[in-house]
Amino acid sequence: MRKRNLIVGTCLIGVVALLFTVASAQAPSNPRFGHWKLKSEAPAPQSNVMTYEPYNGKGMKITIDSVNGKGDKSEWWYTTMFDNKDEKLTGNPGTDSGAVKILNDRVNEITYKKDGKVTQVLTNVLSPDGTKLGIIYMRMSPEGKTTGVTFATYEKMP
Repeated sequence: MRKRNLIVGTCLIGVVALLFTVASAQAPSNPRFGHWKLKSEAPAPQSNVMTYEPYNGKGMKITIDSVNGKGDKSEWWYTTMFDNKDEKLTGNPGTDSGAVKILNDRVNEITYKKDGKVTQVLTNVLSPDGTKLGIIYMRMSPEGKTTGVTFATYEKMP
């Protein structure tokens, strides 16, 4: 009887492990996860790579690594739970918080602030095939007026 219980228990553990593996493999992954390289912007920096990583279950960590036209390197990052709440942003002297709101499955709106005032609003659009990100950058004055708009395209890196 004891041997039979051991066999049944071992089989049960195997079935549970198999079900967990199948469920994990089928769990939807955010199509934005990965590395994205800047392909267009005026004026173009030497390089700009955004990395989107899973964070705290349903959120995302965003890291931007760039080298400007003068060769100056910068790296900054923040996390989001996609709830439009301001989160601390680290490494960018012009911005101290970022908030991300999902508009639909392909479009996110990102608001950057410095000292509680909006400095920039981005509209981040994922292409239907998931290989490109189009971003509209709207810079804002301390009074809340748009002072400039630029566009950029990022391509997903292998």
